[in-house]
Amino acid sequence: MVENYINKIAEDKVYPIIRCADADRTVEIAKALVDGGIRVLEINVENTTIYKAIEEVSKYAAVCAGGIITSYQAEAALKSGAKLFASPIFQMSLVKISKNLRVPFIAGSSTANEAYNAWKSRIQLIKLFPVEAMGGVQYIENILRQMPFLNLMPTANIKLSEVVTYINAGAAAVGVGRDFYQGFTPHEITQRTKEILSEVRDYTRWSKK
Repeated sequence: MVENYINKIAEDKVYPIIRCADADRTVEIAKALVDGGIRVLEINVENTTIYKAIEEVSKYAAVCAGGIITSYQAEAALKSGAKLFASPIFQMSLVKISKNLRVPFIAGSSTANEAYNAWKSRIQLIKLFPVEAMGGVQYIENILRQMPFLNLMPTANIKLSEVVTYINAGAAAVGVGRDFYQGFTPHEITQRTKEILSEVRDYTRWSKK
């Protein structure tokens, strides 16, 4: 069970991150993403109303509660139906919750040292944040050249048009936020989702030849 959701993210390689303070809009975006083929998505806990959104979306998709920095937030999100949780930081108290409850935890890191320490703590997927500020694609390549065993997921200001480039650089998956949904209708979000998933599948098939 612990590995299942992480495996789905690694298989799909596209990981939507919803950061929205409005619970209804959050549910609307999530539904559109799922209609497009997304199996696991992150809902950032912007405020306490978002727990209701997590509860609703969890009825038809695997939700990762994002932006978690305290044990209280993690426990509240899991009670609301989240199947896993993510943080922009690497914190041992969250690692302990993950291990005690047997729930996947996507830890955040910025530096090679943080990423390595997360890996040593058996974090299966490490969120590299904020990747753009750290050097983008080149930063991913530099870290993986020294530590190819790391499963890195770059996030922060990544556009859908950059997803394949990051995968080509070695990213296990790519987190995309606002570019997935900001300014788009539910129908447009669904279409954008179908297109990027198709593009990634085509690239994956081509790269294995």
